[in-house]
Amino acid sequence: MSQPIIVWFRQDLRLDDNMAVAACVEANAPMIALFIDDRQHERQAGAVSLWWRDQSLQALADELQRRGSQLILREGDAASQLNQLIDETNPQAVFWNRQYYAESIARDTAIKADLQARQINVESFNSTLLFEPWQIRSKTANTPFKVFTPFWKACQTHGIDTRIWDAPMQFLAPSKWPQSLALTKTNLPEGAHALDQWQPGEAGARKTLHRFLSENIHGYADGRDFPAKPATSRLAPHLRWGEISPRRLFAETSAAPVSDNDQRKFFAEIGWREFSYQTLFHNPNLKTTCLQPKFEAFPWREGAEAEDDFEAWKNGTTGYPIVDAGMRELRQTGYMHNRVRMIAASFLIKHLLIDWRRGEAWFWERLADADPANNTASWQWVAGCGADAAPYFRIFNPIIQGQKFDPEGHYTKRYIPELTGLSGKMLFSPWLAKSDLLENANVQLGQSYPKPIVEHDFARNRALDIFKALA
Repeated sequence: MSQPIIVWFRQDLRLDDNMAVAACVEANAPMIALFIDDRQHERQAGAVSLWWRDQSLQALADELQRRGSQLILREGDAASQLNQLIDETNPQAVFWNRQYYAESIARDTAIKADLQARQINVESFNSTLLFEPWQIRSKTANTPFKVFTPFWKACQTHGIDTRIWDAPMQFLAPSKWPQSLALTKTNLPEGAHALDQWQPGEAGARKTLHRFLSENIHGYADGRDFPAKPATSRLAPHLRWGEISPRRLFAETSAAPVSDNDQRKFFAEIGWREFSYQTLFHNPNLKTTCLQPKFEAFPWREGAEAEDDFEAWKNGTTGYPIVDAGMRELRQTGYMHNRVRMIAASFLIKHLLIDWRRGEAWFWERLADADPANNTASWQWVAGCGADAAPYFRIFNPIIQGQKFDPEGHYTKRYIPELTGLSGKMLFSPWLAKSDLLENANVQLGQSYPKPIVEHDFARNRALDIFKALA
């Protein structure tokens, strides 16, 4: 039997369309599937994302076992653990799929150099993105794109590979399996009691895609803005841990009976992920540093009152129902509807003048799909300090946003049942309701539901003055 190949899984917890796995199969070598819980060289995933990862690892282990293989789990410094496994198994090669944030790049580069110096074949592949983050560049300046629309047009002009590689039903096994740690499961954070709606793992990702293409993509271009409608893909958590490839999303969506408008909008969302990774790759300090340097001078609020406001935002008790509904959805489900994410993020930054980095960190902690590129790039976009950023004068009115995108109040009332008796404009601005209406709805402002922690017009004007001074 030929020597095995170690396939090091990281942010690619699937078998189909996994280029490192494909290379091992094509080499006709036994596969040793390895996952290392390396918390030293990459940003530690948040509590909900870690819960998802552990569920996904279990699903991967089960699928490998069904195909005559095993998942070997190790914990600690990746280089040390990899070297130890190499000593145990004497592999002919080590394969992995690339990651694109600075800590992982530095780690992988050092490991690759060390293995090559020891005459061990090592290869890395792209199985995370449609394009390498250095691949699509402006033709005129030969520099990375700073604006999404021309970037995405250039990607489409280049052409998108939609060929899919299907894993075999049986893998070659080594003559002896190395020892493995037992899989553990991360405890859920407080309040996250509705995560059972998800099915982490490759099979769950495929089911989610098929449901989306058969039911929810029709009318996606417009319906995706309405949080009460089942009009979003809900694929982001699956993409976060690589349970499905963006190539498969493109291939299956292209083959589905979908309108051009809906298809184009969905593809643009995949394109935003590509753009975010390109931005992160070329700006490795993205999570801590504004892409537009002038924003580093922004006078963020600090002190006890700001801390109270931040806690109210995290807990969904700002007094603005559409904001609070989103924050409670996040806490309970590990997810938040995209339109509501923008409203909630804008409220923190522009109504409360609290540093976007604090909001990014909270989303990182509580989102199942907290992605190293998407999460940071999107927060910088809302703050107006990032690539292709929203203009500073775009300050969402949470009252109007609620009325426009949740007109029947179904989403808002799902997460704020204490306001079930209100409707229309009063649902989204209960402090304007007459006392008899509040009494009939069993709403006691300041008791059963909080009063607004800041007045909208005041907050908007305050933010505009500051942003204008920076412009």
